[in-house]
Parts: sequence; C-alpha cells; structure tokens
Amino acid sequence: EVHFVESGGGLVAAGGSLRLSCVGSGFTFDDYAIGWFRQAPGKEREAVSCLRTSDGRTDYADSVKGRFTISSDNAKNTVYLQMNSLKPEDTAVYYCVEALFPPCTYYPLAYWGQGAQVTVSS
Repeated sequence: EVHFVESGGGLVAAGGSLRLSCVGSGFTFDDYAIGWFRQAPGKEREAVSCLRTSDGRTDYADSVKGRFTISSDNAKNTVYLQMNSLKPEDTAVYYCVEALFPPCTYYPLAYWGQGAQVTVSS
C-alpha cells in the first residue's frame, strides 16, 4: 500500500527556514503526484504544494509562492518542502499525501500519516 513518512518539522522564529522530508513506499515513485498539505488548529486542511515526479511539474498555493519550494529525489523515494521566510501563519501540521494534480488536491482515499508539526514564533 502507498505509505509516506514525514520528518523535519520543528520550532523556528519568523523569517527562518525549515526543510520537510517525505519518504514514500508502496508505489512507483518516479511516476506519481505527491502533495504537501497542512492543517492549522481550528482551520480547514489546505493544499500547500504539489509535484508530479514524472516531469517535475509543480504548483503552489498563493500564500507560499516565492517562499516554499517542492522537489524530489526519485532515487531516494523522497519529496522535500523547503520553507523559507516562514511566517506565524505557516504554523500547522504538514502532511505528505498522494495527490491528484493538476489542480493540487489530495486523493480522496489517500493515506494520511502522522505529519510534521511546524511552529513559527513571532
């Protein structure tokens, strides 16, 4: 079955950077759509960024464009989310999930792991 494990979250001051990693298994990694989604307390889950590993096509939410970069290392079955210029409103649990892309949405039957907590202090 499709399975993802996220890592790299933490506490950072506003303006700082973090890199999240997501190791996938159970599928053909170099022909897949994977997305990062986040959920803050009391808020709806939202798409952050998606990537298609076959051709490197990416998409970003307007709120993170120019600050976040999604990438993959297909040899390592890993997707990354480099987050720069972090803001307090980026605070959330970040999940790496099978996506339907484009547009960047999560697959309805996707497996959701533990996620990675990102906390940005002001």
